[in-house]
Amino acid sequence: MKQVFLFILITFFSIISVNAQKVGLVLSGGGAKGLAHIAVIRALEENGIPIDYIAGTSMGAIVAGLYAAGYSPDEMEKLFKSEQFKFWSTGQIQEEYRYFFSKREDDPSWFELDLLKKADKLKIMPPTSLIPEEQMDFAFMEMFSSVNAINKGDFNKLFVPYFCIATDVYNNRKVVLRQGDLGEAIRASMTFPLYFKPIEIDGSLFFDGGIVNNFPVQDMKELFNPDVIIGHNVANNPEKPDPDNIMAQIENMIMQKTDYTIDPQDGIFMETTFDNVGLLDFKKIDQIEKAGYETTNKSIEIIKNRINRRIRPTELQQKRQQFNLKKPTMNFQNVQVEGVTDGMQRQYIIQSLKHNANIVDLKELKKEYFKLVADPQIKSLRPVARYNPETGYFDLHVMAKQNTPMQIKFGANVSTRPINQGFISGDYRIFNKRSYTLSTNMYFGRFYSSIKAGARIDYPTQLPFYLAGYFTLNRWDYYSSTTEFVFEDVRPPYVIQNESNFRLEMGLPLNTWGKLTMGGSFSNAKDKYYLNESIKVTDTADRTNFEAVTGSVNILSNTFNDKQYPTEGISSCLSLNYISGKEENVPGSTSNSTILQEFNHNFYLLKGNYDRYFKISRHFTLGLMAEGVFSNKKPFSNYVSTVLSAPSFNPIPHSKTIYLNEFHANKYVASGIKGVFVFSDALHLRAEVYGFAPVREIMETTNHMAIYNEKNFSSVKFMGSGALVFQSAIGPISFSVSYYDKSQTNLFAMLNVGYILFNKRGY
Repeated sequence: MKQVFLFILITFFSIISVNAQKVGLVLSGGGAKGLAHIAVIRALEENGIPIDYIAGTSMGAIVAGLYAAGYSPDEMEKLFKSEQFKFWSTGQIQEEYRYFFSKREDDPSWFELDLLKKADKLKIMPPTSLIPEEQMDFAFMEMFSSVNAINKGDFNKLFVPYFCIATDVYNNRKVVLRQGDLGEAIRASMTFPLYFKPIEIDGSLFFDGGIVNNFPVQDMKELFNPDVIIGHNVANNPEKPDPDNIMAQIENMIMQKTDYTIDPQDGIFMETTFDNVGLLDFKKIDQIEKAGYETTNKSIEIIKNRINRRIRPTELQQKRQQFNLKKPTMNFQNVQVEGVTDGMQRQYIIQSLKHNANIVDLKELKKEYFKLVADPQIKSLRPVARYNPETGYFDLHVMAKQNTPMQIKFGANVSTRPINQGFISGDYRIFNKRSYTLSTNMYFGRFYSSIKAGARIDYPTQLPFYLAGYFTLNRWDYYSSTTEFVFEDVRPPYVIQNESNFRLEMGLPLNTWGKLTMGGSFSNAKDKYYLNESIKVTDTADRTNFEAVTGSVNILSNTFNDKQYPTEGISSCLSLNYISGKEENVPGSTSNSTILQEFNHNFYLLKGNYDRYFKISRHFTLGLMAEGVFSNKKPFSNYVSTVLSAPSFNPIPHSKTIYLNEFHANKYVASGIKGVFVFSDALHLRAEVYGFAPVREIMETTNHMAIYNEKNFSSVKFMGSGALVFQSAIGPISFSVSYYDKSQTNLFAMLNVGYILFNKRGY
């Protein structure tokens, strides 16, 4: 009888022990390789293996945190495959949030440096990270703030209790994050130095937890003491550095050695290794997940034998749904700004985000947030959402940091053609109730040189607007730019254009990606040229001066992802200009006339342009563009001056550097098609073909006068280009071959590093 009772007692306690069996899952860091953790969780769930606690470091902290926040493996996979993840992991702004209104005029800068005045000395502030953090910060707030409303800052009250590891920058020590804002904790754990800016939490700066502990098995044991720990590792300790490998040496100095093992008595260790997956190879997610799934299935029988307790997938899904139903909708009422001391600056930020609205939903806030991110006065902007149970809304706490007042930019264009140039610019910014930017720049080179100075004032009213004014001096020397890399013009044209202008402009936003500008300018264009192709040493050039006053109205939009050689987005322009000016022609030795001539010109110019890229597949994008110009402008005093003052069609970067009289007209239509073969985010091959048809072609008479062809569309000219482009950190590196349907040389080859961009003309 005693033996039977003892048997029943042992059986009873065995059943209790099995049912009480707790499982902790630990996930290592490892960059993109950490996507294998998703497949590990999927395989465990499919086999009914419970996950009672979860923890991770770096990429492991992200996957573990998403799981603890109620994401299923399928939802995690969908997130990491989405365009949304691509943008917040690279810092790029997605197309619909690129705020064109705040964008300054394009320039060829390679990098920028902030200047800070301290103790009467200027201190250079280099960039603190390679990837801007605003995209990621908003994404983490968006994904995890509703969860914070449920758990009230306690990570033990998540869907699964959770912790992650971060590194205290100042004390260089491990910190276990178990409470607070879940998004901030995950952001701290995965903030790898140089790639991302460190995050500040409660006055302390945090970096990637992988620096101190990339596989927190011991912390799991001490904090949760599960019956079984399952650990999955995709990383390894840095190898012994080579004397010539400085990056490996730095990695060894920064990264502390991690113990990537689990005591068999404590649990089960799994490891997935990769030979061809880099730190940021997130596009290889299918390959990475497949490897993680195979690793888990190889160990699944061992796991099942060790863990007797099961949870049905349907039961788990029901539990997850019940947890997610508790998440409140993200609508915002109050906005608080920290990090700026000036009351007018706080008002500027709050006004820019809310525009006097009482309640702002997440979609509207996101749009206004990225508008503010585009403001050059703002250096960083980190949003934190805190749920207010009394109102049922979220309060937004914005950790803002003002940009330094002074900034300098450096750039250049290095080419196999003689169009090399340097670039430097400086901005001085004043930020209070309004935003003031004083700017100047200088181009210096053989082909193009320029100086510009001006100011812009931004008003954050209900309908924002800006006022701007700029004075610019431009010079183009086409004669000096005619030598080619492979081919050379037989009779190079002699054309030198000097132009000065003063522009005033007012701008209003049109949605997110467009703006309406109205303004006027005073310009003075001075052109020097020869009318004959044969030039003697004793010859003197003709000179045409054109002083003009211009009034203009423009509707512009731009969502291109790059300012030269874009692969996505839309750019459009519709402009109406009225020009009133005086032409003065001083004949040279090649002219048939010897008398100075003066003419008054009054005309309008209407121009429209539309350029769009369509993503056909992952590796192919189709671009289409169309352009048209219509003007009632009369011919100038001779053929060359008429051509030089006429609008030009130059859609290819190379075409902006040579004189193409065949592609100038006062009335024309043009269109083009572009095929872009995308190898990666940075490397692509593009082929472009364009057709140009003057409505009334400008023709030259025997005495060098200009007349318009009486027959409409009497000719069609073509140009095309093929280019291999690498978008580097400093700008595009390209090798291009261009063709132009013109007399003499048709084919041009060019190797170029940098942007072919110029300051604006007045007319």
